[in-house]
Amino acid sequence: MELVLVRHALPVRIDVAPGGGPADPGLAERGVEQAARLPEALRAYDVTAVYSSPARRALETAAPLVEALSARLRIEPGITEFDADDPSYVPVEELKASGDPRWERLVRGDLYTAGVDPVAFRARVVEGVQRIAAAHPGGRAVLFTHSGAINAYAGHVLGQERPIWFAPDYCSITRIAAARNGRRGVVSLNETGHVRDLL
Repeated sequence: MELVLVRHALPVRIDVAPGGGPADPGLAERGVEQAARLPEALRAYDVTAVYSSPARRALETAAPLVEALSARLRIEPGITEFDADDPSYVPVEELKASGDPRWERLVRGDLYTAGVDPVAFRARVVEGVQRIAAAHPGGRAVLFTHSGAINAYAGHVLGQERPIWFAPDYCSITRIAAARNGRRGVVSLNETGHVRDLL
């Protein structure tokens, strides 16, 4: 089967979540435009299942494809991002542009969120993706997820030790082949032709 991992589209910035709870941003205007490109980008794929992280930015990115396919959207908590409990959310380009220490930590391959074990994070993502693969033998599942989760699973497949080792673009597509015997292989990383003018 094939796993199609889609990074969510560009979200809005949340400096402090209302009530101090976890930040759960929706999409920015440009993110809505990016997500609208996905049905056409995935038109040639024979999609058999659509999954999303429970994060609002992933759900909103999935919405145009779900509507176009009249598909059932399934929620998989295992593919949630490592910073899901943080009270703020700053798009990574803004972290980079401002020289934010969180960006510097990501460049070093660290997870900047206090209290998150990178080994446990990767294990949680791998387990979630493996559940999806096992549920759809011979099919093609599209997973709407996050940069860190894509790093975790693709890194697992490639034997990468660093938790963060590449930077998937917003609304990018990463494809992983998943054989019934447990073998996994990266087909592509960070396909962006469908949104290049919106990045």
